[in-house]
Amino acid sequence: MPPGVCYGMQDVWEKEGREQVTMEFLLPTGIYLSFPVARSDTIGMVWKNARSEPLYSVLSDPDAYVFTCINRTAEREDLEDEQRRLCDVRPFMPVLRLVAREGDRVEKLINTQISLLIGKGLHEFDSQKNHEVNEFRTKMRSFCEEKAQERQRLPWHQWMEYNFPCDLEPFSIVAQSGKSRSVKKIIVNVKFEASEESFMLQVDPQDQPVVLMRSALRKKATVFRQSKQEKPEDYTLQVNGRMEFIYGKYPVCQFKYIFSCLCGGQTPHLTMVHHSAILKYQEEQGSLSNQVSKSRSLSKPPPLPLKKLVVQAGLFHGSELLCKVVTSSEVSVCSDPRWDQKLVFDISLCDLPRMSRLCFALYGVLEKSKKQRSTKKKNKKADCPLVWVNTMVFDYKDQLKTGEVVLSTWPSAPDDKGDLLNPMGTVERNPNIDSTAGLIIHFPNFRPHPLYYPPLDKIDVRQCCHLKLKEIVDNKNHTEFFEDEKELLWKLRGEVRAHYPESLSKLLLITKWNKHEDVAQMVCLLRKWRDLPALHALELLDYSFPDPHVRSFTIRCLRKLRDDELFQYLLQLVQVLKYESYLDCDLSTFLLERALSNKRIGHFLYWHLRSEMHISSVSLRFGLILEAYCRGSIYHMKNLMKQNEALNKMKALNDFVKSGCQKSTSKSQITEDMKLCIKQDTYLEALSEIVSPLNPNILLCEICTDKCKFMDSKMKPLWLMYRNKWLQSDSVGIIFKNGDDLRQDMLTLQMIQLMDVLWKTEGLDLRDKLDQAIEEFTLSCAGYCVATYVLGIGDRHSDNIMIRENGQLFHIDFGHFLGNFKAKFGINRERVPFILTYDFVHVIQQGRTNNSEKFERFREYCELAYKILCRNGTLFVNLFALMRAAGLPELSSSKDIQYLKDSLALGKSEDEALKNFKVKFNEALRESWKTKVNWMVHTVAKDNR
Repeated sequence: MPPGVCYGMQDVWEKEGREQVTMEFLLPTGIYLSFPVARSDTIGMVWKNARSEPLYSVLSDPDAYVFTCINRTAEREDLEDEQRRLCDVRPFMPVLRLVAREGDRVEKLINTQISLLIGKGLHEFDSQKNHEVNEFRTKMRSFCEEKAQERQRLPWHQWMEYNFPCDLEPFSIVAQSGKSRSVKKIIVNVKFEASEESFMLQVDPQDQPVVLMRSALRKKATVFRQSKQEKPEDYTLQVNGRMEFIYGKYPVCQFKYIFSCLCGGQTPHLTMVHHSAILKYQEEQGSLSNQVSKSRSLSKPPPLPLKKLVVQAGLFHGSELLCKVVTSSEVSVCSDPRWDQKLVFDISLCDLPRMSRLCFALYGVLEKSKKQRSTKKKNKKADCPLVWVNTMVFDYKDQLKTGEVVLSTWPSAPDDKGDLLNPMGTVERNPNIDSTAGLIIHFPNFRPHPLYYPPLDKIDVRQCCHLKLKEIVDNKNHTEFFEDEKELLWKLRGEVRAHYPESLSKLLLITKWNKHEDVAQMVCLLRKWRDLPALHALELLDYSFPDPHVRSFTIRCLRKLRDDELFQYLLQLVQVLKYESYLDCDLSTFLLERALSNKRIGHFLYWHLRSEMHISSVSLRFGLILEAYCRGSIYHMKNLMKQNEALNKMKALNDFVKSGCQKSTSKSQITEDMKLCIKQDTYLEALSEIVSPLNPNILLCEICTDKCKFMDSKMKPLWLMYRNKWLQSDSVGIIFKNGDDLRQDMLTLQMIQLMDVLWKTEGLDLRDKLDQAIEEFTLSCAGYCVATYVLGIGDRHSDNIMIRENGQLFHIDFGHFLGNFKAKFGINRERVPFILTYDFVHVIQQGRTNNSEKFERFREYCELAYKILCRNGTLFVNLFALMRAAGLPELSSSKDIQYLKDSLALGKSEDEALKNFKVKFNEALRESWKTKVNWMVHTVAKDNR
């Protein structure tokens, strides 16, 4: 039996076979029908059965009606897509009602699909009755649909850049590799579309794709004796069995597929595709877009012995407290506590920054704390944080808020600092209003007319003197300043702009955002500031820099990023959306614009956002951006729907496997049952012919049921194998894991990929296969040692260290990083900076104890790799800092990033950093026996489970 849920009709819809379900149908003619249907029947097939029923002729055309049902979430759902199967719809009860259709069918169908894709019904946005939400939806829909129309008007070769962006290696590593290998010619297998015959062609590695296509057309004309000469400009090259194309003005060896084949000694297989096939694909997408253009509850905390309730409030600009925190009087604990108290802040209204944030915290005073309230330190220990909530002082239209506001609060989680207020938290209200406290506040009404934040160009800006700049900006680790340093930086801000533009963040940190004159001068200076590289610009998206002019300047800088560079930072850019104060912001528009110009970026933007839709604090913002993206990528929705369907089936399979393991069923029996489940029609269809969510270039065509299995680890991840009907080579495998938070693994893998790009950019390839597996092991081991040391990777036992057949060493499982090493009985089990055992050294020295030359070369690789990372240390620190918004357990505060600053020797010279690394290298080699002991303990513990 396939997996299923045992309530309502859900277990019935999961069944397979010829057994039918009796469905009841309520028709608008007053007729009540009841007849059996197959679970795999589509909704549209019901019409065939209805033709023989009384009063069928009274009904209008089928397009005038729509079936409705009560779905799994107890809501009415219009079943606009009549090609959906009943087993996919899964009505809560076997009843469908036919009603007259209202509104545009295509529009409703798209709305239904978007709701399924984002995991949130669009009616939830409508029910908000929020002007900001409505304006954002209208603006972004218009923006995204206009981008989709512009895209469809592009010539086919430019449209290719959106739909199939080139996947390239850094040019420097390609050039370096070409010199070291002395490769004169590449042998490429090329065939034409709709033809089985292929040609073996030679091409220079530095030739562009057009040269290879011209050679292929000449060969075709000679073999088939064609008189008419075709133009290479009318063709493009596709990688066999993949949605990946080779085109543009790049050397053929710079394409990742060609480069990997070259490194692995394999022959690239390509297909010549005529532009007419691309135009047909483009027209299919355009026709659908044209049709459209026309037409979890939070648990309550356990009861505590609270005596009094207190509200604390503070005004913040980013992380800066603008004035002294104010505290309400104490009131007794009851179901409806009231303060009726005015909170006054020690700051003039005219000095409020545009992005002022009013933060509240409700905390209780424990009964036992009565005798401890004499000192502030003891008082903190007696306070029990309950909830917090934030709101902006000005609304999204620059107007000062007035009148009564009801704030739905968020549950507090006490931290090490004992801070009650949470300025880093969201300004969104908690949507789970039934399970959270509501705080009612009242902003004062100053006058009959609304107050707006004044335009800065109307504030008098005084001239300042240009003095000689003293050096206080050189220290990369310097973020806190004495008062005299702040005064000096501000006085010499013009010189900072002229000579130290990368120190903009320091200047912004010391700006007095509660003084309008200073803000006006800073904004005026910012308009003249030259664009910063991404290395420094990314830092300005942190929550410490909320000013809209600063964030607009940052986006201006990021617009210069190439698509491959933007893709490298996409994970962080999605996370810092949580720091935006309003829905309509430059960052949202920027991400949507780039996603609608590059389908690969759009694919991963969708999944980054979709993966956090279950988090209440971001579900509104992320849901609205997802809706906007879908509006501008109607055709892409088809692939995304298929991927979601496949993931749902994988989750059901995984639940089925876990259930069997809990019942102590044998692994062989569970595996066989799992394979039987996959062979069912609904599973085969859902799990076949899908674009891989991990890489949109990869097609997962036909699932190899007999090769599928599950792993022994705690979450019982699935091991699924696929074959590609266009390829004769090995199968493609994916691992599906459900139940673990893998965001930390994603971040670590992203950092390792970034390290690889930086190394390759400087001509150092530490993953590239060379002539022998030993060389591959040596190079990859160097990359492994440096990367795991810098990132502080934990859990470095023998089960997590893997070696490929070609000798490449790599690590799996990144559940612990930034120096969070495991301990047993208070004893640190991992005591070396990185893993470098004498077994590794034995391989590096090719089995000879006196082969010091090979080992010294390995040491040099490690030192060079480390120096490259140190030169880019600020980039790594900034990227990790931006990820604090993700709420990862081991990355939640500035203290967690200190490990990275120390490992990259931030603030030290390159010579000092290298000297420290050499000490760590020798320590790892000298103390390698401790690694062996740790591995032995792990093996014994594993065997005794």
